[in-house]
Amino acid sequence: MTSTIQIRVDHELKQKSDMLFRDLGTDTTSAIRIFLTQAVANNGFPFEIRKVSANPYAAMPEDEILLKLERSREHAKQGKYRDADEVITDMRGKYGL
Repeated sequence: MTSTIQIRVDHELKQKSDMLFRDLGTDTTSAIRIFLTQAVANNGFPFEIRKVSANPYAAMPEDEILLKLERSREHAKQGKYRDADEVITDMRGKYGL
């Protein structure tokens, strides 16, 4: 006998997760089933699965990195930054983390 689980998630999160799992060779439903099976087997959160992405700074020339660093310092001097706790709270709200 099987049961159905229905959850509501942000449309953007659903699209991104569908694309991610498709890239990993599965679908969102199967990924959720795998997660639940492993959570029960491990009696907790079982593992972290992520798509390996290239380092965005690997191909960036040193002068470009230094320019970006200088811009970030200028923004900080102008008060154009956010507290890390605020950013984390926003991410948790937006992505359900």
